[in-house]
Amino acid sequence: MAAPKKEMDKLEETIKKCTKCALHGKRLHAVPGEGSSKAAVFFIGEGPGAEEDKQGRPFVGRSGQFLREMIRTIGFKEEDVFIGNVVKCRPPENRDPQPEEIEACYPYLQKQLEIIQPKVIATLGRHSMARFLPSQTISKCHGRIYKRKDGVYIFPLYHPAVALYSPSQKEILLKDMQRLPALLKYIQQEKG
Repeated sequence: MAAPKKEMDKLEETIKKCTKCALHGKRLHAVPGEGSSKAAVFFIGEGPGAEEDKQGRPFVGRSGQFLREMIRTIGFKEEDVFIGNVVKCRPPENRDPQPEEIEACYPYLQKQLEIIQPKVIATLGRHSMARFLPSQTISKCHGRIYKRKDGVYIFPLYHPAVALYSPSQKEILLKDMQRLPALLKYIQQEKG
């Protein structure tokens, strides 16, 4: 396999040209994701919003600024994680992604995970969580840790957007997020 960075660059170009579902017709930019091609943590949201569509970058609107602030607060650097979404183009009016849109984009997400090989997949909200824990609800599993058979950990979190509207949810999200460094430390000890 080619170097991870080269593979990610190639995949990014493919995503930017994608026409697999109707979302491509109204997008300004596809939003492949950004960060390290060797990230230990891959944050996965639902889909791009209006600001993300304008800039072609994930999580740059208000909720994204909060996510990036939380990442820095727990001692991580944005460039050391990977931030992406289940769907790579903005659903109109920020509606939920349709099943066929999710299915069209899922091979891209799978390929990103294959290239990056993160130790932790931190899902942001119910749509990304449902890809990995389909029988769970976000209200019951947020902040819990699930280990897959392949050794990758799934760490469901509320979507940062909820923190903008609910102070109690913001506290829960901050508390859950603060568990992430300890999880990575545990994984390093487990493998070492």
